[in-house]
Amino acid sequence: MIVSLKYFPLLVLLAGALAGDCLAASASSIVGTSAQSEAANALAGELRNVIRVVDGDTIVVSPNEKVRLIGVDTPETVHPKKAVACFGEEAKQFTRDAVEGKTIRLVTDATNAKRRHKDRYGRTLAYAYLPDGKMLNAELIRQGYAHAYTRFSFRYLVEFRELERQARTQSVGLWASCSLNEP
Repeated sequence: MIVSLKYFPLLVLLAGALAGDCLAASASSIVGTSAQSEAANALAGELRNVIRVVDGDTIVVSPNEKVRLIGVDTPETVHPKKAVACFGEEAKQFTRDAVEGKTIRLVTDATNAKRRHKDRYGRTLAYAYLPDGKMLNAELIRQGYAHAYTRFSFRYLVEFRELERQARTQSVGLWASCSLNEP
């Protein structure tokens, strides 16, 4: 194809514009909106079978890996130096009913990458997504089985604090059953 020199600059500009649009479209589909990112994160995790529930915020997945749910603190049930705390058994049973023997999706949080997604006890830190797509971590707080554990930074810190505030305000779960002074 022979192009007249008077049209050549126009073709170069047109080609550049098309290339720029393609790059921009490609970048926006990679970055996505926050809603797209959250949906992608839930899909990006690893499917694992839950073997057993240790307590409300700790589970064991196949083959034999302990997982500590990020941003959640349920009342104690298995601490060697502490008594079973108010609403601890209920929280453990809620988690057991939700995940034991089921396949869940575990998603890690980039804020824990430096620690290789492990806590000081060697447990994997993750969000657990139920088969219906709900996040177990958030459901524990929303339904009053757990406090938002905000000692360390994580992606959903603000949302979890708000879920706890709502549960407290509505006197849901442990907020209706336990005094604030109990462990």
